[in-house]
Amino acid sequence: MTEKFCKYGTHRVIEPLGVLPQAALKIDNDMNIRPNEVLIDVQSLNIDSASFAQIRNAARDNPDEIKKQILEIVNRRGKMQNPVTGSGGMLIGKIAEIGQELSLADLRVGDKIATMVSLSLTPLKINEIKSIHMDIDRVDVDAKAILFETGIYAKLPGDMTEELALAALDVAGAPAQTAKLVKLGDRVLVLGGGGKSGMLCCAEAMKRVGPTGRVVAICVLEEDKIKLEANYLCHEAVLADATKPLEVLAKSVAANGGNEYDISFNVVNVANTEMASILPVRDDGIVYLFSMATSFTKAALGAEGVGKDVTIIVGNGYTKGHSDITLTLLRENSKLRKIFEEKYV
Repeated sequence: MTEKFCKYGTHRVIEPLGVLPQAALKIDNDMNIRPNEVLIDVQSLNIDSASFAQIRNAARDNPDEIKKQILEIVNRRGKMQNPVTGSGGMLIGKIAEIGQELSLADLRVGDKIATMVSLSLTPLKINEIKSIHMDIDRVDVDAKAILFETGIYAKLPGDMTEELALAALDVAGAPAQTAKLVKLGDRVLVLGGGGKSGMLCCAEAMKRVGPTGRVVAICVLEEDKIKLEANYLCHEAVLADATKPLEVLAKSVAANGGNEYDISFNVVNVANTEMASILPVRDDGIVYLFSMATSFTKAALGAEGVGKDVTIIVGNGYTKGHSDITLTLLRENSKLRKIFEEKYV
């Protein structure tokens, strides 16, 4: 009898049996591919921002200790899934082999791709960590990885560098969800506006709200406030600590003419920012928790505790067309692209 392999990759799960690879504590990272898998020669990992911030803090910014922690996680779990944050990241690499049962019309051996599924479910084996780019959460490696049959990916575009594409595609779900949710005339609040996903969300929101809407960003650094406003990535940037909800409430509402917001996007990389995302939003508004550092439990019980009738959405890193939406945003917005090229390439 021919062995059957699950399109979701459950045949790779070692512990506990019966769960999907993302929920597993350990998966099989043997790099002999099954007939329905793709083998990738990995060039770089973009570690999820919340995960990398936690690792950096635990390692006290020591590059050797960061390497050690990453290798320990991958060796123990068979994947890059931070046990503290639960999050992973994504990778870029070159197609090394395609399973015989797969028919992928647009993919050939040798193609360069970015995986658009989390490292928290991707079988990974690292031979060597070559370098760590501390400021952009990127790790260059000699490694191999497995893409499952249902795994989504994006072929790297020819009109921008691999590093630029990786920086944008790493957080493609955030601006794409912004495009889906923000409407003409909306008042939008972006917490973590100075970061990579924050700038993309702000820029996409500016496209969507039109002349009657308003986009306000919360950031912690003066340089980020200047950058956002000077490049017209938002109408106003406000300096505030997202872990202090009453401070954010007062300053953000003041920046919106005393009005609450229709929707907020949380893209920060630190914990305990849920209520700062909820308090400034009107009843029947939307709170989008894209950050992996947020807790649905804290958000749901916190909203109940302050009597806020808002729709809370837990961020999904995938939405149809998310890679195209994000790369198009960079192509259209020359100021945003210049910032990304200067900071992340």
